[in-house]
Amino acid sequence: MLGTRTLAAATATLLAGSAPTQGHLQIYVLVGQSNMQGHAKVHTFEYLGEDPATAPLLASMRDPDGAPRALEDVRIAYLTAGRGEDEEVSGPLSAGYGARRDPQRSDDKIGPEFTFGIRMAELHDGPVLLIKCAWGGKSLHTDFRPPSAGAYAFSQQQLAQMKARGKDLDQALADKRSATGRYYRSTVAYVQKVLANLSDYHPGYRKSAGYTLSGFVWFQGWNDMVDRGTYPDRERPGGYNRYSDCMTHFIDDMRKDLRAPELPFVIGVMGVGGPIKPGQKRAVHQNFRDAMAAPAGQRAFAGNVVAVQTAPFWSEELEEIGGRISKVNQMAKMLRTNHKRGPNADGNMDKAAQRAYLAKYRAEIVGAQDDATYKQGASNGGYHYLGCAKTMAQIGVAFADAVYGLR
Repeated sequence: MLGTRTLAAATATLLAGSAPTQGHLQIYVLVGQSNMQGHAKVHTFEYLGEDPATAPLLASMRDPDGAPRALEDVRIAYLTAGRGEDEEVSGPLSAGYGARRDPQRSDDKIGPEFTFGIRMAELHDGPVLLIKCAWGGKSLHTDFRPPSAGAYAFSQQQLAQMKARGKDLDQALADKRSATGRYYRSTVAYVQKVLANLSDYHPGYRKSAGYTLSGFVWFQGWNDMVDRGTYPDRERPGGYNRYSDCMTHFIDDMRKDLRAPELPFVIGVMGVGGPIKPGQKRAVHQNFRDAMAAPAGQRAFAGNVVAVQTAPFWSEELEEIGGRISKVNQMAKMLRTNHKRGPNADGNMDKAAQRAYLAKYRAEIVGAQDDATYKQGASNGGYHYLGCAKTMAQIGVAFADAVYGLR
């Protein structure tokens, strides 16, 4: 829930106040997959207040009544997956513009956009517009593939595997051609649509004052990182070089298609799992992070492309507690399997006995305090940064500071 007021009520109250500031409009484009959508539930805001380092950030995310802020001068235009076709939703920026099952209804989630916009309101005197395009489960190698990267090419190994599984190779190739670049094109088309109708998306915009396309933020990666078929050497250094190449083409093509040849560009480097410690066997994560960040080191992008590491914002506390909760869940599965009624079960535990045993086990393994901490701070899986608003909020600020610093 959104505290004492719903998002709609908070927005209505805001709009009843003074009109948005008029003046030169600053526009930022935010693009990616599920973590750009954002899966941090609003109820996890409280977790920021437990840490003195992030308590001030929490204060900036709330109004005096304790409800999530709705920003008068920062508007958002959001394109995401709808019920069949993509759908857009727009309005004053507040919490609730994260992942949505129905684009027209808030699921009380945030992504990086919320604190990104809050920070931009602090950095700019005039109106700000965020254009967000995000869809879950999408790759750079296919879904967001830029035109200059060329067609996706199946390896001989991939073709042999598809043939062994009895797949129609001609159909597979046709399907790949159809999917390639679909979300790149959707992003460009939507940004162009918004730019052509700015007064529809921000009441503070005046044509006489003009606008600046001030930055682009990219936050994507999971689907590429786990794709062994596209990146067969991912455990080895350089195993994700194809991602770096594709990202380079993406930046060049997006700047060309948006007619902004030096558009400041931030690459949000995926940090699921947090910092990699000495001795940890996480070569895939490290290799992929290196590949994501690599384009920012190119001479051609010096001063206008930067990679922002998101691993430092991962909650190690929640991860550790979550590991213990997983043990409890494994125990629950074992009890259901080994003690169920049936010809291959011993029948020693009925459901009531299982529940009692599991409650005792959870109290010993997790404990009431850590259980409460986890419920307060986490609302989704690890691949979604545990659905932790503390993590998403810090990432949003880091993106804002980075892209503003490139201007």
